Amino acid sequence: MKNLSAMAFGFAGSQILYAATKLGLPDVLARGPIDPGTLAGQVGADPGTLRRLLRALVVLDVAVEIPPDRYALSAFGQPLRTGHPRSIRSSVLLLGDPATWRAWGALTESVRTGETAWEHVHGKPLFEYLAGSPNLSAVFNTAMREGTGQVADLITFDFAGRTVVDVGGGNGTLLASILARTPDARGVLFDSAEGAADAPRVLAEVAGRCRIEHGDFFDAVPEGDVIVLKGILHDWDDDTCVRLLQGCRKALRPGGRLLVVEPVMPERLTAEEAPGVVMSDVAMLVYTGGRERTRAEFAAVLAAAGFTLTRVGERLGGSPIRVVEAAGD
Repeated sequence: MKNLSAMAFGFAGSQILYAATKLGLPDVLARGPIDPGTLAGQVGADPGTLRRLLRALVVLDVAVEIPPDRYALSAFGQPLRTGHPRSIRSSVLLLGDPATWRAWGALTESVRTGETAWEHVHGKPLFEYLAGSPNLSAVFNTAMREGTGQVADLITFDFAGRTVVDVGGGNGTLLASILARTPDARGVLFDSAEGAADAPRVLAEVAGRCRIEHGDFFDAVPEGDVIVLKGILHDWDDDTCVRLLQGCRKALRPGGRLLVVEPVMPERLTAEEAPGVVMSDVAMLVYTGGRERTRAEFAAVLAAAGFTLTRVGERLGGSPIRVVEAAGD
């Protein structure tokens, strides 16, 4: 049953997870039961207040209490660990960071004015802010990699014999998955030098079939048979998306395809995926001024750039993310 008080107090749970993750508790608790005093010495915390945080983690099912006065990480809390295959550690650190926290606090102002909350609070757009904040930028890039890792292996398309260009592909998690599954495909990872800093390591096993290029995707993108945009268009308004898509169309070889991998807003809010897409849509309002789009809205933006929407795939796993396929000829 829904509870308005619990919703209103939801920020507390978010900050409890952030504090625990920031202190490194999940990694230590995963080693086995430990008492608050010993744990406090390992993570640099006050034993008394740490015990209170641990009790909250137990209530949230993230930790378990093992009498007398010992605690361990629960099965539910495992994804908070560093290196977990489904880790959300960096996502929690990003969402709970004071800079992000302040931006969400300006949501009312965004709704009143139509302005992006992040820019209202910090005086500059998100990506410009990250460029001047290397620590938060590293957390952001890792969080994006975590999200991509959840769906990368679920993307189905006939990549055989094609050159795949992953535009804004970060550290190459998605491209590495595609090339590993398609031995005769070749790839190009295209991102800023900072965004692709970890790509050589991630793409090491497919390095012979892949190259990394740096640049601004609003200027131009490398030529290819398949151009992939994962989590890019929802960062921007329609006019900006059209400009980016026009560059992609110029780079697409004859008979090529554009794959947009993003949440698709359902036509009805009763749809199973609606909560995830709607919350992501509000997050775009807070962070970038972008938005999540319906199938019809994708079709309109694509058409304005010279593309024809040809297919919208099924949801990838339990996520609201789908593959929107378009042709440029």
